[in-house]
Amino acid sequence: MTISFEGQVAIVTGAGNGLGRAHALELAKRGAKVVINDLGGARDGSGASSEAAQEVVRLIEEAGGEAFAHGANVAKFDEVQDMVQQTMEKWGRVDILINNAGILRDKSFAKMDLADFQLVMDVHLMGSVNCTKAVWDIMREQNYGRIVMTTSSSGMYGNFGQSNYGAAKMAVLGFMNTLVLEGAKNDIRVNALSPTAGTRMTEDLIPPEIYELMTAESVTAGALTLCHKDAPNRFILCAGAGGYASTRLFETDGIFLPEAQQSADEVKANWDAICDLSNQADLKNGGEQTEKFLTKAMTYIQSQK
Repeated sequence: MTISFEGQVAIVTGAGNGLGRAHALELAKRGAKVVINDLGGARDGSGASSEAAQEVVRLIEEAGGEAFAHGANVAKFDEVQDMVQQTMEKWGRVDILINNAGILRDKSFAKMDLADFQLVMDVHLMGSVNCTKAVWDIMREQNYGRIVMTTSSSGMYGNFGQSNYGAAKMAVLGFMNTLVLEGAKNDIRVNALSPTAGTRMTEDLIPPEIYELMTAESVTAGALTLCHKDAPNRFILCAGAGGYASTRLFETDGIFLPEAQQSADEVKANWDAICDLSNQADLKNGGEQTEKFLTKAMTYIQSQK
């Protein structure tokens, strides 16, 4: 069955180049009306230009699709609100939001200026928050929405020189996990894409022969599976160079220590049991962890009677 976005409206941030551009072009090719958001800055976030975004609009319109460009800085909520307002005035709904805009300010933490840490957090995390907030009530009222966060292996696993980027990319997963719970009753599904691609952000970090395999289009194939009508929910899809995988957060079953044994020495002594993977579980919300520990405690109390 062909995935179609006919009659749907999508906003793609950072859509002037790289992954965002590929996402926008493919959404339009499959029938979506697309807002091409791009501040048009350099990789480090400096400067601004509408040229790249206008070029994407031109390509979509030449192919018979509908699109318009908006230069909102995603870190500024008033600019994002203006973009969403223009979208509603033009097309009357927002079905899809792909939070893709990003910048890099890489340095080891010892050498990093805190202003560079803050800026990366503002664009990646608060940019995703601002755009999601601006469309959230619209999606709730229409009882439909598909939102894609862009995470990274740098956030999930770490990457030298990217403490700011890694922190932001892990933060969007925490954001996603709660939105999934709050949006479920209105059919708002929120997923995350962890891309590996040859873009402006990575071109000087990857050997040329490998860079050629890491097409934006291979990542876009994954992105579109996260925002169509039958998309999953709370899914982290990793995509790059034709490879696709899922990342999941699991918690071991763990142990219970009675009050008299609750010391650092006992925790250390039981380390192997704490780390035993045999009964690990994929928890659906924070309360399930509390429930698990309380169940262990109650089981112990009952056994003592």
